[in-house]
Amino acid sequence: MHYIWATLGLICVGLAVVGIALPLLPTVPFLLLATFFFARSSARLHTWLITHRTFGPMILDWQNSGAIRPAAKKAATLSVAAVFGLSILVSVPTQVLIIQAVVLGAVMTFIWTRPND
Repeated sequence: MHYIWATLGLICVGLAVVGIALPLLPTVPFLLLATFFFARSSARLHTWLITHRTFGPMILDWQNSGAIRPAAKKAATLSVAAVFGLSILVSVPTQVLIIQAVVLGAVMTFIWTRPND
């Protein structure tokens, strides 16, 4: 079972790294999942992730207080705006735009109502 948890953790870290470049793929939720999987599989990988220079502070902020740093909130907002703007530019059907607006609006509300840190 340890190998399965470790594999799932590594997949989540990979998806988080890809999410840095792709606006619709979330980064932090995948890092939180990876932390969960590594905690069940490998103390070394778990420690590596929570002490990672870039990822560690985000994970610890969330674990300790459910906080999202202001820079991450701004990056998420820019990503969401870029995706929605791109959808408008490529003439996505109105129904899809409405669904996007509702879902992305809910996501932004969630993000911006979290403590800063």
